[in-house]
Amino acid sequence: MRSSTSDRLIALAASACLAASFVLVPAPSQAQLGESPERGLEMPDVSPPDLEGEGDETAPELREKLPDSAVERAKMLDNLYALLATAEDEQTADKTAKAIMRLWAVSGSDTVTVLMARAIKAVKEKNMKLALRMLDEVVQQAPDYAEGWSQRGHLLYLQGDTHRALGDLRRALALDPNHFRALSALAHILREYGANQSALEAYRKLLEIHPFAEGAQKAVEELEREVRGQGI
Repeated sequence: MRSSTSDRLIALAASACLAASFVLVPAPSQAQLGESPERGLEMPDVSPPDLEGEGDETAPELREKLPDSAVERAKMLDNLYALLATAEDEQTADKTAKAIMRLWAVSGSDTVTVLMARAIKAVKEKNMKLALRMLDEVVQQAPDYAEGWSQRGHLLYLQGDTHRALGDLRRALALDPNHFRALSALAHILREYGANQSALEAYRKLLEIHPFAEGAQKAVEELEREVRGQGI
């Protein structure tokens, strides 16, 4: 019964491909962020997610039952987050996470959907200036849309604007405390700039939300050793 319910929720969320309390951890100091670390700004696995999806294979009858209201979509998202947090294996977690990311893509605004699509196209074409302009408009048009802030935060980080990136990622998490992509990026940045205790807290929180988040368990183990070595 649980498997059937889970598959139905994931299928419903997949058809939405149209284009919990979290305490914010301290940010790195200005001195820490003064210069880019030696390993540079390359940040694998946290670039803007592919919002146009991998094909909508959902049956038409399921597509018709997709919730229309923001309240119903939020309820579906809560259910999917609960499934993700209790996933028993990596395959189930990955399937659920992809369904959640597709649901993130639903802004509830045709204008924002178009802007997001243009931003993603610009990123693929390496036109980061245009992508940023589109995402600037997204957050202005929809300030309560967590995915818009997360997407812009990723892009700003990849362009080297770490302070603004942190602000956007925190805004995304304030709107959606379970947004595991924003939290993963935040944890990565904190670790990269030497805020190990804060990064450790962020990665631990990430594992509570997404127990199979790529690289998170390894990061926790490494950071625990580093933090102990710093004499906590």
